Amino acid sequence: MASVPKLLLLSLLFFLSYRSHIAHAGDDGSHRVVLSIGGSLRTKSVCSESKAIGRHRADDPGHLLDTLEYLITVRLGSPGKSQTMLIDTGSDVSWVQCKPCSQCHSQVDPLFDPSSSSTYSPFSCSSAACAQLGQEGNGCSSSQCQYTVTYGDGSSTTGTYSSDTLALGSNTVRKFQFGCSNVESGFSDQTDGLMGLGGGAQSLASQTAGTFGTAFSYCLPPTPSSSGFLTLGAGTSGFVKTPMLRSGQVPTFYGVRIQAIRVGGRQLRIPTSVFSAGTIMDSGTVLTRLPRTAYSALSSEFKAGMKQYPPAPPSGILDTCFDFSGQSSVSIPTVALVFSGGAVVNLDANGIMLQTSSSILCLAFAANSDDSSLGIIGNVQQRTFEVLYDVGGGAVGFKAGAC
Repeated sequence: MASVPKLLLLSLLFFLSYRSHIAHAGDDGSHRVVLSIGGSLRTKSVCSESKAIGRHRADDPGHLLDTLEYLITVRLGSPGKSQTMLIDTGSDVSWVQCKPCSQCHSQVDPLFDPSSSSTYSPFSCSSAACAQLGQEGNGCSSSQCQYTVTYGDGSSTTGTYSSDTLALGSNTVRKFQFGCSNVESGFSDQTDGLMGLGGGAQSLASQTAGTFGTAFSYCLPPTPSSSGFLTLGAGTSGFVKTPMLRSGQVPTFYGVRIQAIRVGGRQLRIPTSVFSAGTIMDSGTVLTRLPRTAYSALSSEFKAGMKQYPPAPPSGILDTCFDFSGQSSVSIPTVALVFSGGAVVNLDANGIMLQTSSSILCLAFAANSDDSSLGIIGNVQQRTFEVLYDVGGGAVGFKAGAC
């Protein structure tokens, strides 16, 4: 008889700079949803509680973090020290900022001090773990393995590749592999580091697959007052599923294939070939990036459904914006993503627009430079869905209204 994988449920800390609420769901047969516009733009943290075996309650760090990312708090080392880390399905190497640090950003918790942990161990340059880093390996320093990770936005981290005890609620991962970062650049938030959930060997999901199984899921909450979770060893039933596309050359990414986009119940006239470059699921990217042709069609149709509201100037890369001065609630068209295999995902209202100021909201999508660039499903569009990564079963799944 096959063994039943253990279930590990982690609660998420969510930091968001606006509040919005659904008046009615986007998949109830109507083609518009209503958002109420909040007046407060202060970031705020929330801890969630979830009932499950190995339940982990995240501690509220008591600080306001300047980020639209999703975070968990774990304990690292012996004795365990609290570390607040963003979750990222688009990368593999987990890392925290460590003492001594020659170039670090300010963070919510004290820097992790490897010298104070009795179970900390740096990998040698000749170790299998160091060799497994591949292109992320960066040679040696005092016979210790060095790593470097550079992200798509140009930010980077460099330090010593190491292992230590990781506490996830009542569960313990011994000899957890992670980077002890001594130099970083491009990070402006106050997080302590990053938890990699990609498909490569270094990620938390891969390191714990033997214990918890090859499927994991999470639900990213829509507002600071709502709860989310991360489950290692997730069940795989009850989801709308699409095939998971993987690359042997780049095992990190969990790919999906978008086939169409619907706005206000109408399918846009976008050739399926426009999406041929593929799309990845990435909890560590905020906004969804679409092929330029697809984004242009989406933006045009969305604007057509928003004629009752005055346009607003672009806000950074967000160029489909509206001025809702004097409005307490707004009516917007529904947006749905259609994936290969027939999976239709009707985005939550909180996954369609972002509030950039007290009265300005923008369509929460952006265009790639061309149609040949890899697309990204960012964390805004994933809000309120339980998103399943069934690695063993080769599927990505969506379950609406999970948080």
